Amino acid sequence: MSEGILRDFRATTVLAVRKDGRAVMAGDGQVSLGETIMKHKAKKIRFMYENRVIVGFAGATADAFSLFEKLEAKLDQYHGRLTKAAVELAKDWRTDRILRRLEALLLAMDDEHILIISGNGDVIEPDEDVAAIGSGGAYAVAAARALVEHSNLDALAIVKEAMKITASICIYTNSEIETLEIGTGNNDGRE
Repeated sequence: MSEGILRDFRATTVLAVRKDGRAVMAGDGQVSLGETIMKHKAKKIRFMYENRVIVGFAGATADAFSLFEKLEAKLDQYHGRLTKAAVELAKDWRTDRILRRLEALLLAMDDEHILIISGNGDVIEPDEDVAAIGSGGAYAVAAARALVEHSNLDALAIVKEAMKITASICIYTNSEIETLEIGTGNNDGRE
């Protein structure tokens, strides 16, 4: 089920990694329309709720921005509790006549959780502290898991390296990588 969801949303890669108390998310900058690259430096990840939550998207941009607004409202309503906000968003997204037509997938993280949120009502928390969405998601997860297990790199270095690997494999992912880290207010910017 989740693999089907991950494959349906093309033209991007968003990766989240938590390691040794650090929580980092990265997104590539490519926007594709069919076989054409429309933009190289899009911003697909952003801070929410007093910079304590990072959210990224794969899918239709306008739909994702609508979902960002809804999630931000839920985070405010539930005082930054990401899991509760995500579950409530997923319920609304699945049952609301207009929201359920939105075609996007969200990846959200705080210092304790990484969640994949879909319009099917799914809120998936992976077993590992690594998750990704988008067409390059499987490549990014594989690279990040290997780096977590077999290197001494920190979370920021892992997402950067895993995204570089993904960009070299996935035609819908470029090497214009933006990273955000919780707790530092750090926007590492573009590579």
